[in-house]
Amino acid sequence: MVQKNQKLVVEIVDLSSEGAGVAKVEGYPIFVKDTLVGEKVEILVLRANKNYGFGKALNIIEASPDRVEPKCPVASKCGGCSIQHMSYDCQLRYKKNKVYQNLKRIGGFDDIEVEDTIGMDEPFYYRNKAQYPVGYDKGIITGFYAANSHRIIDFDNCYIGSKRNREILNVVKNFIVENNITAYDETTGRGIVRHILIREGHFTGEIMVCLIVNGNKFKYKTQLVEALKDVEGVKSVSVNYNTTKSNVILGDKVETVYGSDFITDYIGDLKFEISPLSFFQVNPIQTQKLYGKALEYADLNGEEIVVDAYCGIGTISLFLAQKAKMVYGVEIVPQAIEDAKKNAKNNKIDNAEFYVGKSEEIVPELYKTKGVKPDVMVVDPPRKGCEESLLNLMLQMQPKRIVYVSCDSATLARDLKILCATNEYEIKKVQPVDMFPHSGHVETVVLMSRKDK
Repeated sequence: MVQKNQKLVVEIVDLSSEGAGVAKVEGYPIFVKDTLVGEKVEILVLRANKNYGFGKALNIIEASPDRVEPKCPVASKCGGCSIQHMSYDCQLRYKKNKVYQNLKRIGGFDDIEVEDTIGMDEPFYYRNKAQYPVGYDKGIITGFYAANSHRIIDFDNCYIGSKRNREILNVVKNFIVENNITAYDETTGRGIVRHILIREGHFTGEIMVCLIVNGNKFKYKTQLVEALKDVEGVKSVSVNYNTTKSNVILGDKVETVYGSDFITDYIGDLKFEISPLSFFQVNPIQTQKLYGKALEYADLNGEEIVVDAYCGIGTISLFLAQKAKMVYGVEIVPQAIEDAKKNAKNNKIDNAEFYVGKSEEIVPELYKTKGVKPDVMVVDPPRKGCEESLLNLMLQMQPKRIVYVSCDSATLARDLKILCATNEYEIKKVQPVDMFPHSGHVETVVLMSRKDK
């Protein structure tokens, strides 16, 4: 029987959905991060639950040929990159297999074919957004949270963030120190600066810096502007006020103290305005590939009615509107719909309408009250997937094609099982896209077609 603090030599036989190695001791699974399939590893058992345990790798006795030296010196500690020790080719294979296994085990699709994962030519420095927690440890520290904790790893050179972040972070850090501003303490609820948010337009080079503070006012706004206004690329400086005692990063109130309320960036030839609170895909290069694939699967010729059930700020909707007769976008977040309408206007797109509310409530209204009968249905739901009532409505509406964009292949598999249960639809294509290199996450685009009767 496996016990805590026991030292064992094990073989890694599988990878978990997060990318941790899985060893089996007489059938008992032990999860060991920073290990790869085929490796022989000496481990220390950290926890031994009834059905599974967790171990720490002490020594890699036999290394996998897919093992590489992580570029980042804190990759094994930080929560941002769980598989940087895995070669990039291996990461792409792992993500393809992850999608396949979920579709097989959860969806029951035994003979499903999954395309090779679409990867990046340069899988570093790809994120256009970074949120750095601020803390205190013998002085002001900034960095990233350690995996599964709120302990800050003091590090300013992230290899998946923008190359400009380090310079800007140091400017803001110096501003905090020079003005003797305190860091927020989660345990006591005291202190001022909580986070530093940096957003960059990948294709425009425009930079936004937002300081998240604990309070309803901030008396160092002039000094903050002085520190940042001459930094190349900075187009917007703002303060976000967050007085909640929670781990929610951003509050509702934003005050622009320098420049514009937003920065701009492109996806394809569409221009988008991005504010501190806007949702915008964090990997612009892969977003173009993801949306390009969604557009390809939608197979529009200019005559189709499209419903985009989780439209966000209109990114996919506006992509589709360029080729469709009419697009109806639905989103639960009111500000996102305001952004979507503004983005449609800025891009001179007049064949897209946007509605605020839950998809499972608004889409039935469009269908039953307004007579909107989609030829193509597009869904890009949050991690929890689609509501079953929406899936059943989709089957009732009988679109020719369904394009499902998923950020969680487990809930994707569950939803596809429901959509295929009536035998009216079949899965034509399953395409994983690597939006987050060096993490266990994978996006998937699926094309479903209505069977000819």
